[in-house]
Amino acid sequence: MIISSSGNSFNVAKFITLKEDAMKRVVIFFVFIHILLNGQEVKAASTISYKIEMLNWKEVNQVLPKYTKFTVLDVETGKKFKVQRRAGSHHADVQPLTSKDTKIMKKIYGGKWSWKRRAIIVIHKDQWIAGSMHGMPHGAGALQNNFPGHFCIHFYGSTTHRTNSMDLSHMLMVLKASGKLNQYLGSANPYEVINAYVAGFKQQDSRITSLASLQKINWRPILEDVENIRLSRIELLPAEDLTEEISLDVPVEIDWYIKNRGRQTFRGDIHLIRFSTLDAWKVDSKDFLKENGF
Repeated sequence: MIISSSGNSFNVAKFITLKEDAMKRVVIFFVFIHILLNGQEVKAASTISYKIEMLNWKEVNQVLPKYTKFTVLDVETGKKFKVQRRAGSHHADVQPLTSKDTKIMKKIYGGKWSWKRRAIIVIHKDQWIAGSMHGMPHGAGALQNNFPGHFCIHFYGSTTHRTNSMDLSHMLMVLKASGKLNQYLGSANPYEVINAYVAGFKQQDSRITSLASLQKINWRPILEDVENIRLSRIELLPAEDLTEEISLDVPVEIDWYIKNRGRQTFRGDIHLIRFSTLDAWKVDSKDFLKENGF
């Protein structure tokens, strides 16, 4: 405590704490603006510096052991809520901490629980960790939070209960949260680009479809009509046969579930282009969308 010349008391420690909290709120705001516009890692200018880390699941499992409480920040909306890890060996099984946190999470999902993956940043102490969550309550829950069960948070290298490999959509969301999605797609082979492109439709994520697309498209009205999509078949050529190609037609079979249209199946080619052997493969979206009735 310091007494000023005017006789008023001034709590230095409290002032510093309030100033740091205000700075953190400002940094959070600019982090999300930067991610959404540029998709890059962020280091805040000033004495407060935040780096979004893409930690491997084995590391995260040590950083966030069971019963750890932390904050989840949704990349798209900027909304945040608190959770507690309750279980999970291949990924984190978590629950919203309170009823208020449950309400915030449900707002993030537009008021309806969903299996859709979303890019998130997990904040624990001074660490910001790229992650991916879905929004569907399932299984058991122990907290008094009006959340009927738990939901899952994935990190780089984590797996689902059913497989020993990372779920593609979760991986793409982790890359998106870390600012490395563009880098991944920039070096992906044509088949990886197609799989990511289809996953973008499935998750209704315009960032993914935009980065994989040759043309600029108004994705929102299109993605809102996609209830589900599945890549049933894709014909592959050996990677060594593609090194000199700059144009490629890939035969696929895709099952769509479209709002007000129901199920429809596309059997045809997805056309991909790159402008040189050093450039990224891009999907000819105009041609693909036209053939599928969008």
